[in-house]
Amino acid sequence: MTLRIGTRASALAMAQTGQVADRLTRESGETVELVKVTTAGDRSTASLASLGGTGVFAAALREALLAGECDIVVHSLKDLPTAPLPGLVVAATPKRADARDALCARGGFTLETLPVGARVGTGSPRRRAQLLSRRPDLETLDIRGNVDTRLGRVSSGDLDAVVLAAAGLERLGRLDAATQLLELSEWPTAPGQGALALEVRAGEEQLVAALDHPATRLIVETERGVLARLEAGCAAPVGVTAMLDGGLLFASARVYSLDGSGVLTSSHALYPADSPEPAEELARRIADELLAAGAAEFAPLGG
Repeated sequence: MTLRIGTRASALAMAQTGQVADRLTRESGETVELVKVTTAGDRSTASLASLGGTGVFAAALREALLAGECDIVVHSLKDLPTAPLPGLVVAATPKRADARDALCARGGFTLETLPVGARVGTGSPRRRAQLLSRRPDLETLDIRGNVDTRLGRVSSGDLDAVVLAAAGLERLGRLDAATQLLELSEWPTAPGQGALALEVRAGEEQLVAALDHPATRLIVETERGVLARLEAGCAAPVGVTAMLDGGLLFASARVYSLDGSGVLTSSHALYPADSPEPAEELARRIADELLAAGAAEFAPLGG
């Protein structure tokens, strides 16, 4: 039997799908074939927020899976909509890589030492809000393109810095480009960042079950649960971080105003054994507190 894995054709998608393919081959002994799928996000140069944000990379992969063109698809979990799609199941969430964002700046600069008025590129409204929250003097520019393209705009002098996911840099062997890793306690990232989702047709979960990492699944389900309850999409500047520490499930979320001038924060914790649905309960506590504090009026939610 040959397992066909659907993937975007970008260098990063191919790298992370290749890692999944290698693990599947070791675990199952089956032959694995990669099936390249072009998505709407790959065809357009418009900003991700204007294209609809979350789901712009996932839709074509899911269509290929439902059409039987592949047996498994590999998503960057932060790009996957929180609502399930009938007929498909996220059957495995492998162990998460680094969830942090990385600043990649010329001259070894950090966020604190960048010159006044420095030009920083990012396609993420969350990262833009976070940058302006910490450094309102910065000039933020909306950018698209693969990792090498973005890093090239720094090395050419067009930009002073870009902000990228540390996990993506690591998977491409480019982590040396990072001049600062931004700690999650002060800089929460997109729900599920650094994690992968292996999606299959309902009833075929056994194809990838061996690659599931239960702790990662619990953590990212908590983060994504907050996003779902806030009804927040890609255009909403929301960062969520969850972790397991000493048996305690902890999560913290921040909602930023688009210009970074204000922020709302909520943090809660529980022992998973004390709740039948720990991820759902913790996400509900946090989202309810943020909404009660006015998050829906504070930032563009509901998209």
